[in-house]
Amino acid sequence: MRHLLLTAAIPALLLATTPAAAQQANSQEERLATGVTTACEDCDGAANPHFPADLSPAGVRAADDHLALEEVNGAEAMAFVASENEKSLAALTGDRRYETFRQQAFDILSATDRIPGPSFLGEGIGNFWQDARNPKGIWRRTTLDSYRSDSTQWETLLDIDALARAEGKDWVWKGADCLAPDETRCLVSLSDGGKDAVVVREFDTATGLWVEDGFVLPEGKHRIEWLDRDTLLVATDFGPDTLTESGYPFIVKALKRGQTLAEATEVYRGDIGDGGYGVSPGVYRDGDGEILAVLINRPLDTFRSETWLLKDGQPVKLNLPERVGVQGVLGDRLILSNDEPWTFRGRDFRPGSLLSIDLAQLDGSGPSTISVDSDQELVFEPNDRQSLQQVAVLGDSIVAAISDNVVGKLVRFTFGPAPSARLGAWHATDIPVAANSDVGLGDSSKKSGRVFVSSQGFLTPMTLSLLEPTASAPETLRTAPARFDASTHVVEQFEATSSDGTKIPYFVVRPRDLVMDGHAPTIIYGYGGFQVSKPPAYIPEMGKLWLENGGVYVNANIRGGGEFGPEWHQSVLKENRQLAFDDYAAVARDLHERGITSPRRTGIYGRSNGGVLTSVAVTQHPELINAAVIESPLIDMLRYHELPAGASWIGEYGDPRIPEEAAFIARYSAYQNLRPDADYPRVYITTNTRDDRVHPGHARKFAARLGDMGHDHLYYEETSGGHSNDADPVANARRWARHYVYLAQQLMD
Repeated sequence: MRHLLLTAAIPALLLATTPAAAQQANSQEERLATGVTTACEDCDGAANPHFPADLSPAGVRAADDHLALEEVNGAEAMAFVASENEKSLAALTGDRRYETFRQQAFDILSATDRIPGPSFLGEGIGNFWQDARNPKGIWRRTTLDSYRSDSTQWETLLDIDALARAEGKDWVWKGADCLAPDETRCLVSLSDGGKDAVVVREFDTATGLWVEDGFVLPEGKHRIEWLDRDTLLVATDFGPDTLTESGYPFIVKALKRGQTLAEATEVYRGDIGDGGYGVSPGVYRDGDGEILAVLINRPLDTFRSETWLLKDGQPVKLNLPERVGVQGVLGDRLILSNDEPWTFRGRDFRPGSLLSIDLAQLDGSGPSTISVDSDQELVFEPNDRQSLQQVAVLGDSIVAAISDNVVGKLVRFTFGPAPSARLGAWHATDIPVAANSDVGLGDSSKKSGRVFVSSQGFLTPMTLSLLEPTASAPETLRTAPARFDASTHVVEQFEATSSDGTKIPYFVVRPRDLVMDGHAPTIIYGYGGFQVSKPPAYIPEMGKLWLENGGVYVNANIRGGGEFGPEWHQSVLKENRQLAFDDYAAVARDLHERGITSPRRTGIYGRSNGGVLTSVAVTQHPELINAAVIESPLIDMLRYHELPAGASWIGEYGDPRIPEEAAFIARYSAYQNLRPDADYPRVYITTNTRDDRVHPGHARKFAARLGDMGHDHLYYEETSGGHSNDADPVANARRWARHYVYLAQQLMD
């Protein structure tokens, strides 16, 4: 199995807290004229009756008249959900287009000619599959030769539909972790209804049965690794005072077969005040399954962490930057990417580089300096428009997917002789992939040296390939069939100028014969956070339900993402967050100026962190849009840290308990900045009752306050599926149909 321990960097302040234009804009009219709306600075009690006069936690709470909606299953909350759902379903499912959209989406999501996503499983290939007959899915396997063939023969390992029926549970598959090298013993994670919290059970692929004396963990947000056949490293809820305020573990224990969690032996302890997503063990092996290193990642906040090596059973802190991504172990060397400037042993490394460092030098037992006649450390250094996207550490090489101006490329790195370095250097070999596409890495195998590679584009379905250890090009295994008519559209890339002069790239997928008179119904997708890149992707349901009906789709690569490396992300953290919102607004204006669309025909879509973005766009720039799909969102940013698991994201947004940080969050938090006199479009807010990652209270309260102020809106809350919306294709088809019915009503009618 491949392991990834991720953190990211927040270097010295990269940009001014507030753009100069915003400092000069003293009224709402001036800010709209300059294109910079940074906050509700001029709001008073009459214009904005719910903006807290006191930004302390107690003051924010006192100003909140919808706290009851934060009770996930509370009587008042569920009555609100039922009432809102009834109204919204009537408006959406009663539309003449709904059933057509639902059926088209379901046909795509359940199609039997989809590419079965492969993972290496022992000597063969594993896959989890959902379709009309198996909406909850089956876990199955085949041989590589059979997978290559036109008539793959599958063996079912686990039928989740049958398991759910037998046990009376709403089981949702959350994956399996199998012990190398044979990978017959697997830890299967099952979620009740799609929550992030899972139940873990041990399964034997050799017998096809649950292991009689197997490991079983109760529901929780576990961090688990196989140490050996009879030992797990477990970070979980061990009882009172063993979880951080975010609800994540900070203690790692070794759990022997037959032991209860209470009997497990502690091997590492962080602190109850730690941030981020909880302490995580990582066991790194060679192709034969032998352990190369056991690492523990201790998050300090969302992006800073400590990395510890278990050496002779004792934790040793490694000399690594706090903002670092551990990609794997190759021999005695740690493969990592530094997400902040790093000077190690007298050598400077640029953020976003790929590095290979001797573990002995990191734990203090090796030489004190790097050899000047060696170039073993630097594997790859990006330029200003490049970034590492994915890395596979194989037996004797490294394969990386790299974004170059938001276009994918594939590179293999090998170590060998070099004229200028006596001890050798890393050599890069470009691997040919489809031009102007997104390139992704799938599962990899150290044992075989193979890695799955995918490529796709907005109008080009995915191609799945297999890269062999000595091959100069990937072998094409499967190409997904087209799900919509792409001949009617073209893809273009433009740049918008944000409030501080930064150029923001974005893609436009538009009808090839579009007349630039501003009439085209257009969806702008944005995310802008957590160093998550949004490259060109084939979205079949969007193509079928939107593009085929004449729509335009825009993918905005705003700051906060990882398209151009760590600094692209870090430039809009905390007090600089407004710049990401300005980027998004700049893309909308640029589209209008080009005549591609107009405010009347412009809609936005974002989910999760993208819900922060879209809700702020609604409250700051209603004049730019006529529709907003706000899904699974964070919205009440002054209380997000109090809604599980919000406190884990303080490194991204800031801490509302700190007065100066509450001040800059309050400037944009959409829930507090809603105004009764504003001209908002009818928005569509949607979430999930069982979302234990982003609390449904955010969406509920925003919808309730819109209603209180007399603003037309739609709100729908699904009762299963969790944050990932991975419950089954039946529910997902309904979800997409609701989205696109709403967007068609607002932008096409």
